[in-house]
Amino acid sequence: MSDEYDKARRLGQRCYQKYLFEGKYPYLQVLEEILSHAEVVSEQKLGIIQIPAELIVGTYSAGRRTAFAPNFMPLLSSGSEFASKWSTLCKAHIDEGIRDPIKAIEFMNRYYVIEGNKRVSVLKFFDAVTIQGSVTRMIPKRTDEPENRLYFEYLDFNRKTGVNYLIFSEPGSYAELEKMMGKSGSTEYSEEELQNLRSAYVRFAKAYSEKCGDSPKVQPADAMLVYLQMYSYQELCEAMPSKLRGDIDKIWEDIQLLAVPQPTEIVTEPAEAPKKNFIERLLTPGSSRKLKITFIHEKTKDSSAWTYSHELGRLHLDDVFGDQVETVCMDNIQPGESLEKALEAAVALKSDVIFTTTPQFLEGSLKAAVRHPEVKILNCSVNPAHRYVRTYYARLFEAKFLAGMIAGAVSRDGAIGYIADYPISGMIANINAFAAGAKMVNPRAKVYLEWTSVTPVEEILTHFKKWGVHIVSTQEMVKLDADHRLFGLINLENDTPENLAMATWHWGEMYRKLVQSIIDGGFAAEDSDGLALGYWWGLKAGAIELVCSNKIPAPVRQLVDLVRLNICNGDFRPFTGPIATQEGVISQEEHEHLSPADIISMNWLAENVVGSLPEWNTLNEEGKALVDVQGVIPPEEETVK
Repeated sequence: MSDEYDKARRLGQRCYQKYLFEGKYPYLQVLEEILSHAEVVSEQKLGIIQIPAELIVGTYSAGRRTAFAPNFMPLLSSGSEFASKWSTLCKAHIDEGIRDPIKAIEFMNRYYVIEGNKRVSVLKFFDAVTIQGSVTRMIPKRTDEPENRLYFEYLDFNRKTGVNYLIFSEPGSYAELEKMMGKSGSTEYSEEELQNLRSAYVRFAKAYSEKCGDSPKVQPADAMLVYLQMYSYQELCEAMPSKLRGDIDKIWEDIQLLAVPQPTEIVTEPAEAPKKNFIERLLTPGSSRKLKITFIHEKTKDSSAWTYSHELGRLHLDDVFGDQVETVCMDNIQPGESLEKALEAAVALKSDVIFTTTPQFLEGSLKAAVRHPEVKILNCSVNPAHRYVRTYYARLFEAKFLAGMIAGAVSRDGAIGYIADYPISGMIANINAFAAGAKMVNPRAKVYLEWTSVTPVEEILTHFKKWGVHIVSTQEMVKLDADHRLFGLINLENDTPENLAMATWHWGEMYRKLVQSIIDGGFAAEDSDGLALGYWWGLKAGAIELVCSNKIPAPVRQLVDLVRLNICNGDFRPFTGPIATQEGVISQEEHEHLSPADIISMNWLAENVVGSLPEWNTLNEEGKALVDVQGVIPPEEETVK
């Protein structure tokens, strides 16, 4: 068996050299040393289990660690007693198989051998998928560290399922997997469901390994979650190896984005189209073909102010581009099967561009984009997450800051109401910007926050009047059949609400610039770096504006115009330090700005906001659906804990 030992030793030496070259420790990890820096609060006997071989990463004590490389292949010379014992064990495995279980400790989802290091080495040499072992679990103290939170999420999943082979890198992944499987946090698993999960994962991991080799930058379980964002769990369970390989090829760039520290790019201003020189203009043939654009809406323009505003944007394209474009809309489409059929119908119509106008359509848009890479699909949401679908949204918080300035200036006692709808990405920035604007002109300003996804707007307004709050920021859009004046910034002191200002979305201008970029080639040029891309434009781009009433005092309007100009010039940013929240100061530097990613992902409220983010289980059904897609509060299972 000396030939096998020599082969195994060469594998160990290559691994040893690789780790040295990368500046990593080139021997086995030692659990005793790891535990010297950790606090273990309890132990649990797991009995005899099948241990995933790839998760056996070290030894309990330091005695034998230098005999093995990190891949458990031997390093000692062929003439050593160690080599002789290894070879004898190798022959026994070939003749009759290794039957005795090893003894190991599980800590933080990794296994460390107490007894049986050579058995592990031999079995790994023969590519064993699992190794039988008697295992004791050491449970650390619970902390807020992401790695610790992830481990306790694994423990919950493991207790329900017994599954120990799915290892994720980010907290929340186990809950996401269960959601994609159609399971809730408390649902039990049948034996058939567990067998299907294991079969699906093993087939996926094998196809994934064939694509990326033995040292993937992204672990198989994380890659499988990306797959499930684009294909259904049922498709994964039924997919043959050849289809899995093809599907992985299609989504490869999205999987690789997980290995990039900052995999997304937020474009805050429209880019100029690449200019062609004289020769290129002469050689570029003209095209008489219209650009076909389809809009897919969740509701109709008659029932939804949101859909109405996007329909105005579509009609603006018709007016501006004339014969260059042809636009159509599909409305009353629901997430799921209804959206899938609508997207396929839009593709069948030979659409060049598809705009899906609600964040709830992001998942369906992504799946369609993977199936039809020839079509440009954009989703109206605020946080880019995937290479195949670009997102677009407007920085409404800039206009809300200006509206807050007006509210602070005209409020006599500084008490201001704010009516928000859903606690989703971007909405919290609107609230905090409004509060910051009010405080800038009135240091005593307090913004009283209420949510229409929790309490009906009529009831909120009744409460505000009872509390003596007369200046109120309400929703920004007007429905076609609106018979009231409850929009924008209003004054409730009189019997009839008085409109003071309103932040407006100019979707037509955003659509115009996006379509012009597609026609001119700028859209394609932005694709070169392979990042997930999101457009997030503001006042300067004309994507939003603040409409002011002449009832606002002239000095206040002049101040608002001055600040607006400085925002457009980049000389003033609403979220500039020092920034104080309800919980404390998050930014003390006087000229420090929050990044776009920080603004989008806000889950805190400014110190002068009176109120809180709602809990998931208090939201109405529409609110829950939106929060599930782009919420900044935890879902029900996490809230209950």
